[in-house]
Amino acid sequence: MKRVFIWGLGGLAALLALAVLAFIFTPWPSVALVQYVFSRGDQASSSALEKHVPANVVSRWDLTYGDGPDEHFDIHMPTDVTGPLPTIVWVHGGAWVAGSKGAVANYLMVLAGRGYTTVGIEYARGFGATYPGPVEQVNAALGYLVRNADALNIDRGAIILAGDSAGAQIAAQVALITTDATYARGMGILPALDPRQLRAVLLVSGAFDIAQVDLDGDLGWFVRSILWAYSGTKDFLGDERFGLASVAQHVTSTFPAAFISSGNGDPLAPQAEDLAQRLRVLGVDVDDLFFPADHSPPLPHEYQFNLDIPAGQEALERMTGFLRRILPRG
Repeated sequence: MKRVFIWGLGGLAALLALAVLAFIFTPWPSVALVQYVFSRGDQASSSALEKHVPANVVSRWDLTYGDGPDEHFDIHMPTDVTGPLPTIVWVHGGAWVAGSKGAVANYLMVLAGRGYTTVGIEYARGFGATYPGPVEQVNAALGYLVRNADALNIDRGAIILAGDSAGAQIAAQVALITTDATYARGMGILPALDPRQLRAVLLVSGAFDIAQVDLDGDLGWFVRSILWAYSGTKDFLGDERFGLASVAQHVTSTFPAAFISSGNGDPLAPQAEDLAQRLRVLGVDVDDLFFPADHSPPLPHEYQFNLDIPAGQEALERMTGFLRRILPRG
């Protein structure tokens, strides 16, 4: 009996050792934990938004923009639509390794109720999905949408590219590819849109400069794991092509008009504030929504999806007000 017990302890120790080694030599065990946590948060956020979804919206689900298993999109529009509408194409967040288009669907239906066609893009994330794959997929999705604009009630001359968290970074990077030919060549990606078609970007709770990320704080293990997984290399800070993902360091005066926001309790807020300032210096039309450091309670990452608080409602009004100014309709 004693021998069996000892063998059992030895087996448990071996499993624990393998688990520790797995976390050291690959980011994917950590990523699996991140995906679980994010899925729980996405469910709660989506459920809370259900009561805000207007009745005058019709949706089509899981349409395909490519042949990949993740290359799907959902589309929402007002029920009384009679022609093409300005179109918000939203890239969901999830730390580049998690999340789903379903998590932002209710929010996109809220936006659609205000007179837009809205599209939620899915892209590959998780095991085996690395940079710049999602960037290429979102660019490809835009190409599909404009080619099929008439059937989808999309105004191909009034595209708004949007995203939250990691999705904001991807959206900003695609906007750079679309509006800066030199940057596009550096990425090796042919833009799917004409720059004149991309009228604005909505960037909320985003990460825009990898060099500003805190790799040694309380969430250092989390940040290192997701950047290792997404970049495909443990030395992500030394990878030249991944450096192009720091969009704040590469923006030019041709970047589209931008609405940018983060909560005061969001550790990514300094990156958003820096991007807004850089764009203003370049002469880009920027509308931003930030909050005083002492705003109480602190507004967390992704605060904008909470329409049960004044700040979330303010973000929605400011966002749609910005779009009405950029895309006035008679």
